Amino acid sequence: MKQTPVVLIHGAWFHLSSWAGWAERFTAHGYAVSVPAWPGEADTADLVRRDPGPLRDLGLAELTAHYERIVRSFDRPPVLVGHSAGGLVAQHLLGAGHARAAVAIAPLPAGGVPLDDRDRPRPWPRPRLWSPLPAGSIRYPSCEPLPRTRFRHVVANAVGEAESARLFDRYAVPAPFRLLADLGLDGTGSAGTGSGGSGSTGTGSGGTVVDTANSARGPLLLVSGQEDRMVPDAVTRAVYKLYGDSSAVTGLKQFVDRGHSLVFDSGWRSVADHVLAWLAANGVEAVGAARD
Repeated sequence: MKQTPVVLIHGAWFHLSSWAGWAERFTAHGYAVSVPAWPGEADTADLVRRDPGPLRDLGLAELTAHYERIVRSFDRPPVLVGHSAGGLVAQHLLGAGHARAAVAIAPLPAGGVPLDDRDRPRPWPRPRLWSPLPAGSIRYPSCEPLPRTRFRHVVANAVGEAESARLFDRYAVPAPFRLLADLGLDGTGSAGTGSGGSGSTGTGSGGTVVDTANSARGPLLLVSGQEDRMVPDAVTRAVYKLYGDSSAVTGLKQFVDRGHSLVFDSGWRSVADHVLAWLAANGVEAVGAARD
């Protein structure tokens, strides 16, 4: 019998320590948990804020390749749990056959997945994603901080002001501008210049493709917060609809009164426990027989 590996993937503007509660809880339930750093990410949020330089050249393709190397190093496919940009990476790796199952929480969508007035995916451009930067910004190679006031407005808007301040101090870090541009968060609205082809969603210069039509993949759960201002609930619902051509298990869970901070604010346990229950319901046990 072997423990099922779980890899937790954090998003832009957040330090890997934002997964601390999840790592402890999943470990207590019997999973073998790994929380890998991004390439160049320091051990603490404070160290990243002091010197974000090692992250400045990181783009979406490099970030995705980094996690692909990690998940392929396991002797059995892991479960992936990703938040924000990490949710996009998790979907890509699941669709490519590198994961047993995946959970994408408030995932930034491939190419933006913009919506029309009837809340259906439509072709690029004009995504309805919040961007911290004015249109036409060119700042790379560099790292872009998320100011405390903006963190409060778009990340921690569903918690109290005092809690928002604590979360900012613990977890907020600058994000590579190159990565933000690849994700369509650079204010240009032009990330989705590429296409993954039939049955896929594409990104732009990041080059990360999500195979939404793959029916051979493992189970996928998409999670949204209905008060999320960075990745609105409507965007996550639109991503969910893109999986309509796949017969693989695809679930959607919407948490009312929750914002983008739902994985590390005071309500994170309810989200983590739902994920644990969903994994169990879909046969992804914490300990099982070793696979060849």
